[in-house]
Amino acid sequence: MSSTTARESAGGTGGGSRTAGSGTAESRTPGGRTDAGALTAGARTPGARAPGGPTPGDHPPGDHPPGRRARGPRTRAGFALLAAVQMTLIFTLASLAVPLPRIGTEFWLERAQLILLSAAYGLTFAGLLLFGGRLADRFGGRRILTAGLLVFGAASALAPLAPGYEALLAARFGQGVGAALVAPAAMAALRSLFPEPAAYGRAMATWGGLSVLGATAGNLLSGVISAATSWRGTFAVPVTVTVVALVLAPRVLPGTAPGGGPAPRSRSLDLPGALLATAGITLASLGLVLTDAHAWGSAPVLVPLLAGLVLLAAFGAVERRTADPLLPPDFLRDGRRVLGLAAIGLTATGMATVFILLSLSFQQQRGWDELRASAAFVPFAVALLGSGRLAGPLIGRYGPGRVTATGLGTAAAGLGLLAATGFDASVPYAYGLLPGLLLLPAGGALSFSAAAVLTTEGVPAHRAGLAGGVLNTAMELGPTVVFAALLTLGGDAVSLAAAAALFTALAVLTIRVK
Repeated sequence: MSSTTARESAGGTGGGSRTAGSGTAESRTPGGRTDAGALTAGARTPGARAPGGPTPGDHPPGDHPPGRRARGPRTRAGFALLAAVQMTLIFTLASLAVPLPRIGTEFWLERAQLILLSAAYGLTFAGLLLFGGRLADRFGGRRILTAGLLVFGAASALAPLAPGYEALLAARFGQGVGAALVAPAAMAALRSLFPEPAAYGRAMATWGGLSVLGATAGNLLSGVISAATSWRGTFAVPVTVTVVALVLAPRVLPGTAPGGGPAPRSRSLDLPGALLATAGITLASLGLVLTDAHAWGSAPVLVPLLAGLVLLAAFGAVERRTADPLLPPDFLRDGRRVLGLAAIGLTATGMATVFILLSLSFQQQRGWDELRASAAFVPFAVALLGSGRLAGPLIGRYGPGRVTATGLGTAAAGLGLLAATGFDASVPYAYGLLPGLLLLPAGGALSFSAAAVLTTEGVPAHRAGLAGGVLNTAMELGPTVVFAALLTLGGDAVSLAAAAALFTALAVLTIRVK
């Protein structure tokens, strides 16, 4: 891979990134903000390549020496590999949504146990992501990616062998640990593949849509696989992708640190911060998840929730006194980045809420089997793919803020329709469910792609792992924490209506961001 390196300027962390050796700085506005249009112009999702146009790994003739241009196929292969891995991580998060009733029947589980089983992956995933990002920045993306894949693959292989609920729950926790290493490392490796800011911006516009696509695939394929074999067969997907990724990663991914040079080994790992953040996020999230089965004032909820909040407060205090903190305070001072993270977390919440609640409703209230329940989401996937193809060009033309707001507003309309008619078994699918199942993914694809650009633009190369950890933390905490809070509001329809209100409020806040 090229030795071109993007380094942070002396002025701060949120911007000032420059492509070393190329003599070209990132396009910036007078206020010092990265120009999103310059980063994302022409951005496209996979399969949306214009005739003769570049993909994220291509370079126009004359921009680079012949040796650089010859590396295009390897760059595209590396991007495809990382995309498959990212989609698989989110596929695994959603893969138990449709088979949950069958698992509950087989193991005699109550609703609270099913919710915990569904959330277990996200609990450890979200809790360890910040530390996973630090490890990726410290030791290099490919190295941590490999380590995480080994953990993720081993847990995925053990899950279908689980003889009971406890073993399956432990395997899901193990999958989350591996995923917490893989996700930020994949983004660090992505930054190594695309050191030029414009190419990286186009890649991120595509990257943002991969997660929602993975979640949709998880719901569709898990139902098909479960109906054809059993719920245990759904774990074949993460095992297969893991094996392929371990074989191909050394061949198509650069072995250097995200900056293109030696890994910044002088940086500390901030182990106290890592332990406090991991324990705090995990315990607080667990307390919220348990509100589905216990009252807010009960010990099973209050003990982990309060303990988690205390640990998170201690984390904040420790980080302010640490010379090299796990989460630098200045990283979240950019209001655009905060709005982007909020949009990612909320969009992930809306998707997960609909998948889980409707999958249960289809099978428990309408009496559908797993295959029919999965087939109900086929229009969802079609709308998602269609909207995803439009996301990159729209971001380049109108800016990530406006596209994020448009996506959130469209998704809010879909959630509102599903709240009104989605849980009434007497309402036909064609006009009771289909409109909402089209609007929600159409808006969600736009929101995810644009918010990913808002979150990562201007991030220097040596913080690519941190950006990946923070982005994925928002993506995992939304379905884990906000979803659990929504469930406490009342019925399933009330939960979707509340989500629609949150989407609308965030869209109003984001509409003025360029």
